[in-house]
Amino acid sequence: MTAPTKVTRSAESLVTELFSIIDAARWDDLGRVFAEDCVYDRPGYEPLRGLARIERFYRVERVIASGCHHVLHIVSDLEAAACWGRFTGTSRSGEALDEQFADTYTVRDGRIVGRRTYFFRPVI
Repeated sequence: MTAPTKVTRSAESLVTELFSIIDAARWDDLGRVFAEDCVYDRPGYEPLRGLARIERFYRVERVIASGCHHVLHIVSDLEAAACWGRFTGTSRSGEALDEQFADTYTVRDGRIVGRRTYFFRPVI
C-alpha cells in the first residue's frame, strides 16, 4: 500500500481563481485562495493584514464597483507567482477604469500568504 500524495495547487491556479472570485464579487470565497494570515500590499493603502481585513477592503472600501481583470501572463511555481495585465471596469462613482497592473504572490500550503499589487499610478 502506498501513502497518499499531497496535491498542492499551483500558484498559477490560485491567481486564476483569485481573479475569478474578485471579478464576480464572490467575497465569501476569498478564503479559498487567501490564508488567514495573508498580507496584501496595495498602493494607496496601509498593508491589509489578515483575511478578515482583506474581505472588508473588497466589501466596503474598494473604489471599484465592477470590472474584469485581463491577465496577459502568469509565471509561477508552487511557492510564488507574478502576473501582469489590464483591469477595466467602473468605479463606485461611475467613472470608467482602465489600468495596467502587475502582481506578485507568495504561497504556502496551497493558499496565498502575500500579495503585492503595482499600478502605473495609485488610482484604484
